[in-house]
Amino acid sequence: MSRTHAELLNRLLTDRLVAILRVDDPDLVVDLCEAIAAGGIRSMEITMTVPNALELLRTVREKLSDDILLGAGTILDATTARLAILAGADFLVSPHTDAEIIRTAKRYGKPSCPGAFTPTEILQAWELGADIVKLFPSDPIGPQYLKNVRGPLPQIRLMPTGGVTLDTIHSFFQAGACAVGIGSVLCRSGWLKAGNWQAITDESRKYVEVVQSLFPAS
Repeated sequence: MSRTHAELLNRLLTDRLVAILRVDDPDLVVDLCEAIAAGGIRSMEITMTVPNALELLRTVREKLSDDILLGAGTILDATTARLAILAGADFLVSPHTDAEIIRTAKRYGKPSCPGAFTPTEILQAWELGADIVKLFPSDPIGPQYLKNVRGPLPQIRLMPTGGVTLDTIHSFFQAGACAVGIGSVLCRSGWLKAGNWQAITDESRKYVEVVQSLFPAS
């Protein structure tokens, strides 16, 4: 089913959680996606650092269909952006801001989430047409920095990535985050090595429950 840019963006803003899949073994990705989805997280991002990432996008899209919102992360150039979209990506995420990537996303009607850190970078990304600006890395600075940036720039939708845990997620949302990116807290090496998909499902559910408690209508 083809979804419009507005529908995709609204889904991201409603889900408020983006699971980031950055793993070394591509054979784990489908099971990992299914485990995360079973816990209620419906938006997830496969990073281009995963071996055979483009093929995995196609496989996950086929396996999970439209039950999830499937993003492509660590997009570093417009060529990769286009290939990811053709492989089935619903949205694009980058660690940096690149005007050509944003334009490519808009050309294909997909939300773009470029990374930025300083107020200058954040505003530049927004003015270039970012739908959501990924505040990255957010772990060294935490929720207070997000709150400070939101003071003069309240119109910019910010998604902190890095340092978001069950202990900090409340503070990030209270500081004004529109969504958060979570990765290592779900993709723990011990769980992955043991194939403990239930643990990943249970941990995903905990994050969903936090969002539901903070945003009952979500």
